[in-house]
Amino acid sequence: QVQLVESGGGLVQAGGSLRLSCAASGRTFSSYVMGWFRQAPGKEREFVAGFAWSGINTVYPDSVKGRFTISRDNAKNTVYLQMNSLKLEDTAVYYCAADVTNIYAPSYWGQGTQVTVSS
Repeated sequence: QVQLVESGGGLVQAGGSLRLSCAASGRTFSSYVMGWFRQAPGKEREFVAGFAWSGINTVYPDSVKGRFTISRDNAKNTVYLQMNSLKLEDTAVYYCAADVTNIYAPSYWGQGTQVTVSS
């Protein structure tokens, strides 16, 4: 079992950077695959970044590849999303997610943090 709380969202200009944090509870934090999703108004939630089962290899969709980086600190039970070269279309609520095996169908979700990219 794990509980997730996101933070670090805010307003940033296009081309800027932002780092999101996801604080997780649970002694078995390192046993979960972790990732990030986002949802803009009127759009479906989409996968943004995630760890493979090993917790080492990472995967990103083409929309953010080369700009976003997911990382984790198991000692602090925290997952991060570093976002660089932000674009207007990155504006969304960002959610931390976790699952025992499949990050593309996560069982656990955070409450979300707003990221707004301006001109």
